[in-house]
Amino acid sequence: MPSLMQNVAFIVVFCALTVLVPARAAVPVYDVEVVHTYPHDPAAFTEGLFYLNGFLYESTGLEQHSSIRKVRIDTGQVVQKLDIPAQYFGEGIVNWKGHLVSLTWQSHVGFVFDLATFKLQRQFDYPGEGWALTQDGRQIIMSDGTSELRFLNPETLKETNRLQVTLDGKPLHNVNELEWVKGEIYANVWQTNWIVRIDPRSGQVAGLINVAGILGPGDHVNGPDAVLNGIAYDAKRDRLFVTGKNWPKLFEIRLRPRSATATVLPRAPAR
Repeated sequence: MPSLMQNVAFIVVFCALTVLVPARAAVPVYDVEVVHTYPHDPAAFTEGLFYLNGFLYESTGLEQHSSIRKVRIDTGQVVQKLDIPAQYFGEGIVNWKGHLVSLTWQSHVGFVFDLATFKLQRQFDYPGEGWALTQDGRQIIMSDGTSELRFLNPETLKETNRLQVTLDGKPLHNVNELEWVKGEIYANVWQTNWIVRIDPRSGQVAGLINVAGILGPGDHVNGPDAVLNGIAYDAKRDRLFVTGKNWPKLFEIRLRPRSATATVLPRAPAR
């Protein structure tokens, strides 16, 4: 997730997205069109992102540098910020009925804050790693870096069930940043330029979104960990946003179905 030490898991994902090819008639592939480009703090090691009432809420990672922020989209200005205690590596966030729920990476602890004030209300525990959060209006959905998604009771934050994510019938690992979009779970696949559209009933990948090349040649990013990571959706205006760790830009994108003649998926950049 945040470091490049999980190369074996990455190879599994790489193979799933590049070797299980030919035609994929049942799994549509999409490219993206950039609708608008906005500034993004290149110092933000983005781990979680969501849109609410005209603002982006963003969580950043790394020990001693983790934070939760409320950000103006047009300018990238941080209008409210909470620094996470130095011993924690901040991860995904989600809003729930006036609360903001956040995860940490390997500390097995999450936090619940007041959404308006960022004041700590309580904390909760969970086994394994914490990667990302979203919600469907009924449950909170959590990723942990495996091929499974966890569903949490939004009041107790206790796990109620799990769903395995599969691509071409095989588990898809490294499911990362999440967003609920039009009845599907969108998920970034860590260390790749792919976002997958997951059917929340079956766990099957229902679409593949290729975001390769969205950063221009003049867009400087800092180091090999500066990968795609951050999806937010404005349901009222049907706007989809993406960014990455230490990226200088946030993009509003529109999906474009790939031609039916395409039979081979482009390879993700080598790491």
